[in-house]
Amino acid sequence: MTAFVDMSKNYSFYSLPIAYFLALLPGVYSKSQASGTYDLASPRSYQEAVQKDEKLDKMTKNRIMRAEAATANGQETLSIFMLSVVAANVSGVPASTINTLCATYLGSRVVYNAVYIWLQENRKFAPLRSLVWNVSMISWMTLLVKAGNRVFAASS
Repeated sequence: MTAFVDMSKNYSFYSLPIAYFLALLPGVYSKSQASGTYDLASPRSYQEAVQKDEKLDKMTKNRIMRAEAATANGQETLSIFMLSVVAANVSGVPASTINTLCATYLGSRVVYNAVYIWLQENRKFAPLRSLVWNVSMISWMTLLVKAGNRVFAASS
């Protein structure tokens, strides 16, 4: 039986633009929900403008704010994820390991965005958001540790 994806081939660098897209996607969603509130000439005033917009109900405003927070969170972790992918590749971590950890990061970012934006009206889902966030962090940390282990072993 053949696998759907040949994990012995290195797909990890494809994960970098996908991760970038996943970081920006919640922001695109938030702007689409704000019905003309976003001002290209003054983008940093967007969240304040959303809060002041009387046409938006409270639930929509909260969802927009969470989408903006999800975008910020994605951007905050993006560079360290990218660094970990490059470090793992340069140090010779096996492609299947890198692919698996990149897929874990990307999958957890998809779930994180969905849970944070749409499920947080119910506070019972807050721990799920934290759990998924931790999975994404552990995936890039594991890449860095595995890269460090390879470099250490090569220098011994």
